[in-house]
Amino acid sequence: MVRIANAVRPRLARAAAAAKPRVARLTKAVRPGPDRPSRTPNVRTWQYSAGAATAGLALAAGVVTAAGPWDANGQRTAERDRAAALERSGGADHGSSGTTSGVPRPAPSAAAVLASLGGGADAVSTKKAPPGQQALADVLEPLLNAPSLGGTHTASVVDIGTGRRLYGSAAGKALTPASTTKIATAVAALSALGPDHRFTTRTALEPGTGELVLVGGGDPTLTAHRDAGGWASLRTLATGTAEALKKRGIHEVTLSYDTTLYSGPALHRIGVNENLAPVSALTVDEGRTNGSSSGPVTRVGDPAADAAHRFADFLNDAGVKTSAPGPSKAGGTADTLATVSSPPLSALVERMLTNSDNDIAEALARQTALASGGTGSFAGGAKAVAARLEKLGLPLSGTAFHDGSGLDRDDRLTADLLTALLVKAGDPADPGLRPVLTGLPVAGFTGTLAARYTNGAAGVVRAKTGTLTGVNTLAGTVVDKDGRLLAFAFLASGTTNPPEAQAALDATATALAGCGCG
Repeated sequence: MVRIANAVRPRLARAAAAAKPRVARLTKAVRPGPDRPSRTPNVRTWQYSAGAATAGLALAAGVVTAAGPWDANGQRTAERDRAAALERSGGADHGSSGTTSGVPRPAPSAAAVLASLGGGADAVSTKKAPPGQQALADVLEPLLNAPSLGGTHTASVVDIGTGRRLYGSAAGKALTPASTTKIATAVAALSALGPDHRFTTRTALEPGTGELVLVGGGDPTLTAHRDAGGWASLRTLATGTAEALKKRGIHEVTLSYDTTLYSGPALHRIGVNENLAPVSALTVDEGRTNGSSSGPVTRVGDPAADAAHRFADFLNDAGVKTSAPGPSKAGGTADTLATVSSPPLSALVERMLTNSDNDIAEALARQTALASGGTGSFAGGAKAVAARLEKLGLPLSGTAFHDGSGLDRDDRLTADLLTALLVKAGDPADPGLRPVLTGLPVAGFTGTLAARYTNGAAGVVRAKTGTLTGVNTLAGTVVDKDGRLLAFAFLASGTTNPPEAQAALDATATALAGCGCG
């Protein structure tokens, strides 16, 4: 641990020094002034490489040492390798399934993190700072008061290593969180199911009828792509099913599909939307119609029927004829013929957070409900997420959940809750929650932050973004000038220009990274 700290300290200092002029420019950019034409950042490979050589390396050491040990599966392969060999740099491959067979090398542990944020004595005044240090409020408040952040904003900054709140502005006021809701969904799902849990899709043969049932297990990452990329493959399931049928001398079946694991409306309250397919216990490639794996795209109207028709095609290719598939329910005496299972839940959580995947989020909320004895519906999932967070002792005053993705504008979260979730995920006593930290997009490198921070704190900030009309949020972690790992949450409502609001939030997070404030 001492050798790692000594190796990283000079890099942290250089990264902080390099960030200072960028912070100054960003601060100036969000101050009130004459309108200027917007410019899309030009993301260049050399910028990524330069950021990785300094800030990315500092981030890797900071997160590994401050966030505690990894979970039992050695999640986040690229970052695990960094922890073992700090000379490596660059971003992480968030598409990894986490199912590689190599045995992970152990990452260093850290000192205990307080489980409770508390209040009163734990909170510190940000208006006063030790001699020679600038007060954090003096750095953040001018940036948070930028006109581009609208009429209402809240903020919280907490030292993950001590659990002490370093800054708060209306931190207990609940606002629309948008996609930062996924942090809460992730914590709840991991708490309810554990990081090693997998979702299984199976086929079952009804005795004496020749009916084959494709049974949905609620795996939102089931894929029909030829290259499954480590996710559960519908093609593999069809091959295994065909082999099992032929061993029984069966070459023709009546095909049905079972989606009864979930209940309630399949369509989100926002209606038909490119950001989310109708939620079903049986879906393949998230109902996408263009072969993509992330981002908005037109979805199929009935994901379960679509999956069943694709499965029928694969069976026919394997030499088993099928009828046109229709809905049914597998009976208790049906024989399971073949199964495919998702990667561990930890990998699904990382993919959800990195790509802001709404389909995974809604599935995980339902799975949390089922694991808690509730119903697999929008309402059941929302209730179960809140109940899990309450059981963990997290501050829920004023909060309201209506879905798992944050697409519902009636969702309400506080900056206090978001930072508390991140601190909880960094607690060595809860290593199963670590994917919440490792799944956050890395500024300038991965996911929804890949094209942001290219002129700022690339590699040092990692955060979940949130955007709805009039709403911009950002919550995550940052390694500051002094090497502290901080959790932060910034929520703004009443915004009118999303790019300018995003730039203002990015400037605030960059300033936090460059500030060795008291």
